[in-house]
Amino acid sequence: MVSLSTWKTSFSMSMGFLVEDSAPIVWRGLMVMSAMEKLLKQVDWGSVDYLVVDMPPGTGDVQLSITQNVPVAGAVIVSTPQDIALLDARRGAEMFKKVNVPVLGLVQNMSVFQCPNCNHQTHIFGSDGARQLAHTLGVEVLGDIPLHLNIRETSDRGQPVVVSCPDSPEAEAYRKLASSVVRRLQEVNT
Repeated sequence: MVSLSTWKTSFSMSMGFLVEDSAPIVWRGLMVMSAMEKLLKQVDWGSVDYLVVDMPPGTGDVQLSITQNVPVAGAVIVSTPQDIALLDARRGAEMFKKVNVPVLGLVQNMSVFQCPNCNHQTHIFGSDGARQLAHTLGVEVLGDIPLHLNIRETSDRGQPVVVSCPDSPEAEAYRKLASSVVRRLQEVNT
């Protein structure tokens, strides 16, 4: 397992920080790439070990612009286990393969809901859909992130669960995921 103890500081930047809360960001093509270039080159990131770019699902202008203009070490595909979401996930993975970006693996988000009262587990979005897709694509499942009230509440407060509740099972799921991503990056880039 890769140690994440050296990750002392993290930064984030978003177009959402630069516009009013209710303002839509409906850009295509050159506007998207101009914004991405500003975010990547005009933000003082300091010394960066990993830069994670969170993109919307699909195979549109954002994804293509990034892969054509930025050196991308690998793509992580995130999906719920439900069939309709997996269709987009598969298209995204196939697009990255087509433009020679290694697909590091899949993340099964909202994999299970555990009732906070009785601890019964329910697979609201189905079970193991991302695992089946990963097998089909020949990639691994990097992690399972549960659908948990604690994740939503701490995120809404701006204190992610790995910071606010570092000993929780939810935080452990994120740490395992991060370790898997780092391991896969090391594998594909050696």
